[in-house]
Amino acid sequence: MRKFIIRRIAYLLLTYWAFITVLFVIFRMTPGDPTTMYVVEGMTEAERQATLERYGLTDPLHIQYLNYVGDLLRGDLGFSYRYNTSVASILIIKFWNTIFLMATSLLIAYSIGILFGAYLGWVRGTAKEKGGLLLALIFRSSPEFWIGIVLLSVFVFRLGWFPWGGIRAIGAEAPVGFTSRYFNREFAYHLFLPALTGAIYYMAQPILLMRSSMISVLNSDFIEIKKAEGLSPTRIVYKHAARNSMLPMATVIALVAGMSIGGSLVIETVFSWPGMGREMVESVHHNDYPMAMGAFFLMGTVVIFMNFLADIAYVYLDPRVRYD
Repeated sequence: MRKFIIRRIAYLLLTYWAFITVLFVIFRMTPGDPTTMYVVEGMTEAERQATLERYGLTDPLHIQYLNYVGDLLRGDLGFSYRYNTSVASILIIKFWNTIFLMATSLLIAYSIGILFGAYLGWVRGTAKEKGGLLLALIFRSSPEFWIGIVLLSVFVFRLGWFPWGGIRAIGAEAPVGFTSRYFNREFAYHLFLPALTGAIYYMAQPILLMRSSMISVLNSDFIEIKKAEGLSPTRIVYKHAARNSMLPMATVIALVAGMSIGGSLVIETVFSWPGMGREMVESVHHNDYPMAMGAFFLMGTVVIFMNFLADIAYVYLDPRVRYD
């Protein structure tokens, strides 16, 4: 077990280095520079050159790379050209906005999806299973923006139950402090529709995967033994069969959790949610390299570490992996 974890940590460090390097190269190969979008008309070439030197963009690439890696090791994500402030001070709020949005969506999606998928596996071959599969396929084929627009049309413009977007009421003063910002009724009120959109979109995968895994487990001998013991169907499904069907979900949850951070752009755009996805695209559009790189760095970090945790969790869930 110790050797397995050490080997995975080595892979993690190698993957992390490759990710940082590719991230640096991609943005340095992108056409344009900060002066392309933010200089006033009539700026002389000398003034433009002085601007680039101030941001260290005239140094050789290997010097810029070493400086970039050194800054990351110190926890410095750089200085935003657009906001004229540190990248970390902007992204930390955007990051947590996205985390709360997508974590709520995935929690709802996988809690309901796993239970519903286990039930569909138990009632295999019935009309209930066909109806449940049809519903899951509808969820799977529905784009995020379409789901969001439908929810806005029904619950905002027709019923008027929820706000149209944003993270708080227009003109409302932002609360001070992490707890007061996210753990209040106003935030939950604005969070409901965006989180529901994400939950509907991501729910199909756990339903289909859990159903498939359940069908395989239900053919096992120990399930027949549990039936012979006189256990109720509910106990057999959710205590014994579902527990052994959860192994494939460990990796999938980690992958989806990581990708959903970057994939939140559509939901954030539809509901005007001030998250990291929108900020990432706007920074690329404005050639704000440090801000865009910081957003991609946080997104990639979540994906890499979630995969690492999934590998470790899989070993504990299935001891056969450690022997392989």
